[in-house]
Amino acid sequence: MFGRLTPMVKNILLINLGIFLIQSLLKLPFSSIFGLRVVFADQFAPYQFLTYMWIHGGFGHILGNMFAVFIFGPLLEQLWGSKRFLIFYLVCGIGAGVLYGTADFFEKYSLKRDTDAYVANPGPEAFSIFILEHKSPRYNLPRLADFADEYYDNPNDPYYKNQTRSLVQSIYDDITNIPMVGASGAVFGILMAFGMLFPNMTLYLLFPPIPIKAKYLVFFYGAYEIYAEISRAPGDNVAHLAHLGGMLIAFVMLRLWRTNPNRFY
Repeated sequence: MFGRLTPMVKNILLINLGIFLIQSLLKLPFSSIFGLRVVFADQFAPYQFLTYMWIHGGFGHILGNMFAVFIFGPLLEQLWGSKRFLIFYLVCGIGAGVLYGTADFFEKYSLKRDTDAYVANPGPEAFSIFILEHKSPRYNLPRLADFADEYYDNPNDPYYKNQTRSLVQSIYDDITNIPMVGASGAVFGILMAFGMLFPNMTLYLLFPPIPIKAKYLVFFYGAYEIYAEISRAPGDNVAHLAHLGGMLIAFVMLRLWRTNPNRFY
């Protein structure tokens, strides 16, 4: 239904799969090195805006992304050609990373500010406020609360000041040094382009096995990502903003290409 496997789609699939196999078989820390981190993190590097989209966190992660490239990519490449398709894929991925990184900066800047303030001026009340506002999955909140109660009973004890400084710094490191990986930004860009260019093409979902037009599928995914970001559940580590960023970049690119077909070429 979607035609043969096109050259650039094939190359993208092979590169992603090759990197994943090397990372998995050799136990290499690719996610730590090449995953995208918030810009003020110790391990941030500018090249991560490009490299993050070629790294995946697990088999299910890469399977979902590459399956979407395999299904929706060939028709776009046939329409645009390999060069333009690659440009589109890279711009959506990098653009999604930049938009996500910008939002991530503003979201986590308050953490950096509060951490610096606490390290400079520790205290029982400030520690209680910090652990309530900045929760890390690594630490048990009730245990931290118990430790905060002990600190209230010993507000001038250097031990508690030093320990809470270390805990606050550890929470900061845990949250800011979580890398974002995956081609989802580029993949959602492909999905957006497919829905805009072939809005009435009927697709057949696997789960549930029902037909749906491409434009409605794109709308559903976009609406879900907005909902998931606004009502983010505890433990949800999916970068919904990167998904939305990829869709937004794709929308803008297609609008620009309609007015100037040689743009970005």
